[in-house]
Amino acid sequence: MLAREQKKSVIDRNRTHATDTGSPEVQIALLSERIGQLTEHFKTHQKDHGSRRGLLMLVSKRRRLLDYLKKYDSERYKGVISKLGIRK
Repeated sequence: MLAREQKKSVIDRNRTHATDTGSPEVQIALLSERIGQLTEHFKTHQKDHGSRRGLLMLVSKRRRLLDYLKKYDSERYKGVISKLGIRK
């Protein structure tokens, strides 16, 4: 889980307007942050298969959100990809 301050900073960096907390951009950024944390966790805990399953679910959810964004607004999609440094 993300710490409250860390989550707030991620939301502040990726929101589209002042009260935005649930846009696809914010959701993708939050998922990317959690994915990064879990990847670091697996460098020391290789056999934590329960968390690995959770990581795969997070990656799938982020992929679905990115596909949705690409389908409905490709400019926002390109912006999120470049801002977060996600390969695609």
